[in-house]
Amino acid sequence: MSHDPNCLFCKISQGLIPSQKVYEDEEIYAFKDINPAAPVHFLMIPKKHIPMLASVESIDAPLLGRMMELAPRLAKEQGCRPGQDGGFRLMVNNGADGGQEVYHLHLHVMGGPRPWKK
Repeated sequence: MSHDPNCLFCKISQGLIPSQKVYEDEEIYAFKDINPAAPVHFLMIPKKHIPMLASVESIDAPLLGRMMELAPRLAKEQGCRPGQDGGFRLMVNNGADGGQEVYHLHLHVMGGPRPWKK
C-alpha cells in the first residue's frame, strides 16, 4: 500500500498523528473532523495515498465503492437519524478550485441539523 511520508492524512491513518477514530479496517480509516461543520462530521480516507478524486484509477473503484457502502452505517453509528426525515451529506473536494486543502482523497460525512442551509 502506498503512503506519502509528507501527507497529513497518511500520517493520521498510520497512527503517527493522533485523531478521534470512528472506524478502521485494512483499507479505510475514518476519524472526526477537527473543525466540524455539522453536529456529526467525520472524514473517511483510503489508507492508500490517492491525492484527489481526479487521481482515481479504475483499480480504485472497489475501494471507493466500499467507502460509499460504509458511509451510511458509520453516519448512523455517529448519530445521524436514518430514513427520509434524517440523513447525512457526503462531500468530496477536488483540487484548489474545489476547496481541497489536504491532498489525500477524503470523503466528508456530515449530518444533524443542516448548517449548510444558512
